[in-house]
Amino acid sequence: MGRRTCYILSWSFPCSPRSTFSRMATLVMQSMAFLQSSFPVPGSQLYVNGDLRLQQKQPLSCGGLDARYNISVINGTSPFAYDYDLTHIVAAYQERNVTTVLNDPNPIWLVGRAADAPFVINAIIRYPVEVISYQPGFWEMVKFAWVQYVSILLIFLWVFERIKIFVFQNQVVTTIPVTVTPRGDLCKEHLS
Repeated sequence: MGRRTCYILSWSFPCSPRSTFSRMATLVMQSMAFLQSSFPVPGSQLYVNGDLRLQQKQPLSCGGLDARYNISVINGTSPFAYDYDLTHIVAAYQERNVTTVLNDPNPIWLVGRAADAPFVINAIIRYPVEVISYQPGFWEMVKFAWVQYVSILLIFLWVFERIKIFVFQNQVVTTIPVTVTPRGDLCKEHLS
């Protein structure tokens, strides 16, 4: 019969302050990866190699620091056993808007350890580039809307100017020339 083991790896998720995203919104969070494996013999070491991927349910709000998840995933100061239950920890973590998942962990179980030797977890975690969604702010929307509006406006002005030139040069519409008298002349005639 095999031994079934569950591990929770917890750490601070990096979000580079030099990234483009950090100018729009900054995310600081404590994340976790849940790893479950089953092996037939006792081991000395667990080797894990995988990508830590970000999962997001809803866009973040624009601007400022979002630190609502910058708390430990496991409440180590709690005296209650309920707070250390794996089902409770995983369920509470999955309620978050932003979570992480360890993809393709490829666990390797190494055997052969002395009775007094500690069990070692050797994990290589890669942080691939992630696309993070956020709700743009008012001025950012105005900036992009203005650029789109002006580009379309210039095209329409150019097209309508060409249409106007074509209509008047080719006399497509019947026109009657009218001489405009200066306003001052009308006043003089009326006064005399």
